[in-house]
Amino acid sequence: MNAVNALNPLNDMTRQPETSARTALVTGATGYIGGLLVPRLLEAGWQVRVLTRRRSALADRSWAGDVDIVEADASSEADLRTALHGIHAAYFLIHSMDGDGDFARRDREMATSFAAAARDCRVRRIVYLGGLHPDGEELSPHLASRVEVGSILLDSGVPTAVLQAAVVLGSGSASFDMLRYLSTRLPAMVAPKWLNNRIQPIAIDDVLRYLVGAAELPEGVNRTFDIGGPQVLTYAEMIQRFVEVVGMRRRAIVTVPVLTPRLASHWVGLVTPIKAGIAKPLVGSLVHEVVCRENDIAAYVPDPDGGLVGVGRAVRPPLAGAAPDPAARNLAMIAGATVLSAVAGSIATQPGSQWYKSLDLPPWQPPKLAFPIVWTALYADIAATSTATVTGLEQDGRQSEATAYRTALAANLVLNTAWSVIYWRARRPGLAASEAGLLTLSSADLARRAGARNPTLGKALAPYAVWCGFATALAAAIARRNR
Repeated sequence: MNAVNALNPLNDMTRQPETSARTALVTGATGYIGGLLVPRLLEAGWQVRVLTRRRSALADRSWAGDVDIVEADASSEADLRTALHGIHAAYFLIHSMDGDGDFARRDREMATSFAAAARDCRVRRIVYLGGLHPDGEELSPHLASRVEVGSILLDSGVPTAVLQAAVVLGSGSASFDMLRYLSTRLPAMVAPKWLNNRIQPIAIDDVLRYLVGAAELPEGVNRTFDIGGPQVLTYAEMIQRFVEVVGMRRRAIVTVPVLTPRLASHWVGLVTPIKAGIAKPLVGSLVHEVVCRENDIAAYVPDPDGGLVGVGRAVRPPLAGAAPDPAARNLAMIAGATVLSAVAGSIATQPGSQWYKSLDLPPWQPPKLAFPIVWTALYADIAATSTATVTGLEQDGRQSEATAYRTALAANLVLNTAWSVIYWRARRPGLAASEAGLLTLSSADLARRAGARNPTLGKALAPYAVWCGFATALAAAIARRNR
């Protein structure tokens, strides 16, 4: 070493110690992939350091006592230099899965800081898990951001392996949860056309095996690798394969071209417990066909003796350990109560009676045909949205709120039926208007409760409250005109 280097404290700090040749840094260790990767690295003989904003977030991890925990901010280059000092392989597993508009900027800045710190600390290998994507197409914003992050790391000057995967099948994966709930909760569906796109899913065990193996790639390897399982299926075929494994009947699936990724993410947020902010990037990646174009990773990380894990074998273990989904039970109870209210109200309704024909109706009253159409749609909305709300609250462990919602829904359905009896049978429009006002408040309260669980659910119930408000105004106007 020359005299200048010997006197340079930064050079001394960033020199790779001989004892650190098998130390890996894992960012995103509180996430799904990172949390599973850490014990795999420990099993493979690595010393592991993890970077987290809060040490307490790792308290329930069984491996927390076996790793070096650095409490730091991944957006701070100074903190990153501390975490990366003496590291051989660094895993960048951070990305923004939310609905905030600046996610691409945040990910770009974190990747740029990480790349610079890794270069300064003379890290020997960066490993990043990105998204499989086609060439020559305009990508969804989230998928385009993942590609951009991969490019930043590849240009860092540190040998980088960017593993690109499509749907990851494993317990705790948001992609798997979306597939599970769409498959099991909907016996029939009118779905976006992307359900016909081809996908090459991969089991979580294979993803982890590739990630561990990528840390020891030859120094000159700096490139992307496509990784996927042994099967190429459409998303619709994945749904049918899933229900076959769990012993359910095939699903009736009709695809339509009108659901944009944004609308589809809200649809997913309504049907499943996955929030729209997380569903949006998942849906955005599925609007493209995502199939491996090469299998070069096999030259460095050979397939296991039993071969890559197929879809059927990939979904069985997570299903075996999954908690029962209460959605079917809740749907039966809530839909039954809603249908009972609708039938009772329909029996009480007498639009052909002489009394009704004698009324002086306001000119802005909708035609008779509008009422059965609107109410049928609203009853379906009440049943679907309330089922999703109660099920989501139960899965969140918020049992008292689920019970309170059921009570509020029961009161609402009683008010709903009572209005028909008061208006049509008792023939008291004034009293019906007052009762409809209570129904409107009750409906708004249901929308509020649903929105507290998931804003998409609250918006879905809002038309019910609006229509009840309109019915209140209409009944009041009829009462005034027929004193």
